Order: sequence, then C-alpha cells, then structure tokens
Amino acid sequence: VQLQASGGGLVQAGGSLRLSCVASGFTSDDYAIGWYRQAPGKERTGVACISKRDGTTFYEDFLKGRFTISSDNAKNTVYLQMNSLKPEDTAVYFCAAQFGADRGGYYSSASVGYWGQGTQVTVSS
Repeated sequence: VQLQASGGGLVQAGGSLRLSCVASGFTSDDYAIGWYRQAPGKERTGVACISKRDGTTFYEDFLKGRFTISSDNAKNTVYLQMNSLKPEDTAVYFCAAQFGADRGGYYSSASVGYWGQGTQVTVSS
C-alpha cells in the first residue's frame, strides 16, 4: 500500500485548501482512507474518514462542517476540502489507510495500517 499526500501550504485565516491523497496497492475494497493531523507538540488526531466500499464518511465533531472528505475512485484519490480555516488548524496533515471497521462501520484510529507522508498546512491570522 502506498499513500501520497499533497496540497498543503500557507493560507490566511478564513481561506481554503484542498488536500489530496493518492492511494494504491490495495487488494480489496475493505478499507477506508482517513485524514489525521498533528500540531507541534500535540498528539496526532483524526479529522475525517471515508469508506472505500460504500463511501460512508465520518468527521470529528470539532470540524463543525468546515471540512469535507470525498473520493474520486477513477483517480484513486481522496480529497480533504478545508474551508474557513483557522490558525488552530495549523498542523501536518497525514492520510492513512485503515482496515477493520467496527459493527457501526466506523474506522477508529486503531485501525490504521499505513501512513502517508505528511503535508504541512499553515494558517496565518
């Protein structure tokens, strides 16, 4: 499995960015692609996740509708559209391949099997 994240950059507060994660090497559709982020001095935390099998999406509550995860299966790419960015969104963003949903179809952070390299997002005030 290979994951290639891109799209980070410097943006002013209130602006938008779209991150991309090209994912390849899977042998079935029983997985999800998640986006995580890690701010300096803090733990890596989940942001959003999308199931390959049925497109179900999951978001962390703190996003309050600002971010949208989507996928383009023809391009093997998962996107994270980030709007109304805030300085506290500054972090390195990682995409991850996750395996093994729970009974509710949710993929927890414990299900991460592979990480992509990070892409830096910096939001200036």
